[in-house]
Amino acid sequence: MRMKIDAVDPASRARATTFYTDHGTVLTPVFMPVGSIGTVKTLSPEDLSGAGVQIMLANTYHLYLKPGLDILEKAGGLHKFIHWSRPILTDSGGFQVYSLNELRKVTEEGVEFKSHWDGSRHFFTPPKVVDIQRVIGSDIILTLDYCVPNPSDETTARHAHFLTLEWAKTARHYFLSGSPLYGFQQFQFAVIQGGIYPELRKQSIDQLGELDFDGYAIGGLAVGESLEMRNQITEFCVSRMPELKTRYLMGVGTPGDVLDAIERGVDMFDCVIPTRNARNGTLFISTGKLVIRNAEYKDDFQPVDPECDCYCCRHFSRAYLRHLFNVNEILGLRLATYHNVHFYMKLVKQAREAIMDGAFIKFKNHFLEKFSSGGKD
Repeated sequence: MRMKIDAVDPASRARATTFYTDHGTVLTPVFMPVGSIGTVKTLSPEDLSGAGVQIMLANTYHLYLKPGLDILEKAGGLHKFIHWSRPILTDSGGFQVYSLNELRKVTEEGVEFKSHWDGSRHFFTPPKVVDIQRVIGSDIILTLDYCVPNPSDETTARHAHFLTLEWAKTARHYFLSGSPLYGFQQFQFAVIQGGIYPELRKQSIDQLGELDFDGYAIGGLAVGESLEMRNQITEFCVSRMPELKTRYLMGVGTPGDVLDAIERGVDMFDCVIPTRNARNGTLFISTGKLVIRNAEYKDDFQPVDPECDCYCCRHFSRAYLRHLFNVNEILGLRLATYHNVHFYMKLVKQAREAIMDGAFIKFKNHFLEKFSSGGKD
């Protein structure tokens, strides 16, 4: 995958890059809203574009189960099925190895899943995961990986690490021997595992690097470790990852988490936090978090965030959003989600601008100081 480094912050590892896909150019740092089943909940593709989304994430496991590969192939791939013209990244189902602990069995060949929909059994192998993502037609596909919770003992982490490596080798050779189904190029990222153990992480990075993937994802974080440990492992990994490959930190996170990782040189992020929080009535604003259901907002007619220029804040008040949530009106979920997605898109855009200006640390410190000044957690 063609990419270039546009700027590196002089006081940190933070960098601004550009990478290119057949569905569009992506400027980093970039945050991907999560659309596991082919939709970012409550938002249309036009909403996503309006909020500034460059690339979205979908989930291989979920799309494989519903709507199923036959429907996706008949539709001509996920882009056409969901009317989304920009890039899509699909994770490999590896997170389900972690999250569906009671519904799966891991072997050297792959992972057996029990569907959370109907209890039917399915077996994912590294080649099958490539095949599934060929049918989905995502621009960036990930290799099957084995994610374990933190902290796990070293024996458990080592086993997951070695399985992930072997699966990545198989998946890489299989991917390179095949071709896309829909006439546009696909790129393959590998997932770095190794838990909280630097030596395992180093082995993972070194051996995956020899396979020359198009990009690399740091997996196995945001699954129970402390923030301090996450930052340490992220920094350790980034310092050893290829400079001219895109770096993706999976499943992160809060605005502070994202800025911490950007400072350490990460390019891409995804997390359910902005959309899930929105549906639960928590909105991100310039001074922190605002719980819109609170009684104090019943006659508050200022915008959700007076400093925000998104559609929600230009047209609607806190009082109106509180009313929508209190009467269980779906529009409330949509407006809140739109706002939070826009907030994250603006955050990474401003981070990029600060990197280009050589002032990322100043921007980060100012943002976090203000973000913690008046919000309610």
